[in-house]
Amino acid sequence: MLYQMHNGAVAFGGTTVLENINFEIRNTEKIAVTGRNGCGKTTLLRLIAGEIELTRRDSDEHIYITQSGKPSIGYLKQVAFEEEEATLENEVRKAFSDILRIKEEMEQLLETMETDATQEMAGRYTNLQERFQYLGGYTFEKEYEIVLKKFGFTETDKKKPVSQFSGGQQTKIAFARMLLCKPDILLLDEPTNHLDMDTISWLETYLKEYPRAVIIVSHDRMFLDHIVDVVYEIEYGTAVRYPGNYSAFVTRKRLNWEKQKKDYELQKKEIARLQTIIDKFKNKPTKVAMTRSKLKQIEHMVKIAPPDRYNLKSYHANFKPARESVSDVLVADGLKIGYDRILSEVSIQQKKRQKIGIIGDNGVGKSTLLRTITGQIPPLGGEYKIGGAVDIGYFEQQMAQHHSDKTVLDDYWDLYPALDRNAIRSALGAFLFSGEDVFKAVASLSGGEKVRLALCKIFQTKPNYLILDEPTNHMDIVGKESLEAMLKEYEGTVLFVSHDRYFIKEVADALLVFADGQVIYYPYGYEQYEEARQKAAEPVSQPEQPTQSGNGAASRYMKGANPGKEEAKLKKRIEKLEGLIEEQESILEDIEKAAQDPQIHSDYVRLSSLEGEQAGAEKRLKSLLEQWEEANDCYSQLPACENNFKQYKR
Repeated sequence: MLYQMHNGAVAFGGTTVLENINFEIRNTEKIAVTGRNGCGKTTLLRLIAGEIELTRRDSDEHIYITQSGKPSIGYLKQVAFEEEEATLENEVRKAFSDILRIKEEMEQLLETMETDATQEMAGRYTNLQERFQYLGGYTFEKEYEIVLKKFGFTETDKKKPVSQFSGGQQTKIAFARMLLCKPDILLLDEPTNHLDMDTISWLETYLKEYPRAVIIVSHDRMFLDHIVDVVYEIEYGTAVRYPGNYSAFVTRKRLNWEKQKKDYELQKKEIARLQTIIDKFKNKPTKVAMTRSKLKQIEHMVKIAPPDRYNLKSYHANFKPARESVSDVLVADGLKIGYDRILSEVSIQQKKRQKIGIIGDNGVGKSTLLRTITGQIPPLGGEYKIGGAVDIGYFEQQMAQHHSDKTVLDDYWDLYPALDRNAIRSALGAFLFSGEDVFKAVASLSGGEKVRLALCKIFQTKPNYLILDEPTNHMDIVGKESLEAMLKEYEGTVLFVSHDRYFIKEVADALLVFADGQVIYYPYGYEQYEEARQKAAEPVSQPEQPTQSGNGAASRYMKGANPGKEEAKLKKRIEKLEGLIEEQESILEDIEKAAQDPQIHSDYVRLSSLEGEQAGAEKRLKSLLEQWEEANDCYSQLPACENNFKQYKR
């Protein structure tokens, strides 16, 4: 047992947040901690990290935390750098301080043992070597390069001070450093924030194979499904352990609850039946023995407790569109989208009742597409058309930052003044604004509550075409599941952007994928898309050909073809890549100039878009440079390849 908490409790200012928490971390378990927003998940992580202490109670209950040895604990939370002018490279390599210290000590021991070798020194060296291997001393340099690359950092980035990176990039730097530290217990609070889908996919594999314990708080259900083997749910202040991944937990919890409810009801009926017999015959002398027997039967029963309230309170709005749209809801032909420059070109035909999910990296134009077809910004070329009788309901990310000093009730009522009070309360109640909640100031609402209020306003218009930009941001898992259920039952058309793969899988019946400078339409859901993508990524076996050391890149281009023709093809490819590299470098310069314009410093939407565009352009430039290097390596090795080719032909 690596870590154990028994009857743990935490209270702040007289308010109990957690109580009777029994929590275990066994060896290399991968554990998810789940529950509604505000249930105490982050409090539990802080407790494990040692940032807060258990609250002692005036009772005989034994409350304690035990640990096996002194496990190192790494906690990803807020970014804090001691030296903000330190370079990325120096900051991340701090993770290897123990490895480098042990390495130096081992080298010193080896020097000493050459002239004065003792059994004690040999034993000490062996212990150091075992610790060195445990910490990854023989592979840390390679892993350092892989982690930085997967988090999207370039060779140039390594030399930049951490202060020059954005908040999201600084979070990635801290994350990379912590992963490379390899703590015995890794605590991750929403680790997929700021990461694109490819990085999340890599992180899933990394954490699944991580040789130590991992505790994760995340609203990304697919991420949890792919990694964890244990789930702790915090509900009503206490925690329950479930074996398996997130989907297994959901199934097991519901089955357990239903079984306990059934058993409780059956026992209650049986007790009532026995009590009826006792009450009927208790005053009859001839039935005294029988009534005593029935009474003992009740007394000896192991009483089944009623199941806890099933905390799945969710919002619902089973509305129907006010009218039906035409068959072709959206038609775009060569639609060029962007602000000052073209980000992407889109061609698509969306039919009535179709639900299309849009996925891709940051900065490639996903949100820009939605803003274009809703008339927020003009197209830069091509054309698009919204069909007849189409009523749009548009949710954009900034709605989660809506600020107003009005109450929820007044804010909603001002938008729909024709509705009476009962209709307003009913509409808000469907989205969990009931009782005193309607008198909260909008400014005091959480991000998730503001999203619910925005959706409530949109659905009141009964649109037949929902256009949603990251609607599940700020939502807890139950909120996401509620929205999924609503959209699956919705009889209108949906076009939405999301990074939540589970949400995409549940809702979308087609995909629009922004990748590698292209926008591709897939007429099927996310699971089929992932299967097709994985199949395409599988290496194709090639006939074995003679090779020589150092010409691997060239042989991949040659593939047994005529080397003279390959030389011409390679020259042409190198020239094309150089042109594309110049184009991307020019785009980055334009973005940097635009970001320095004082007029947009207060434009949150434009600044966010520029940051996304910059990240996307840097990623494309990095890919082009890698392709250019490989093509040049191949070109320089053509003489060796030609010899191989001639030998192969003979």
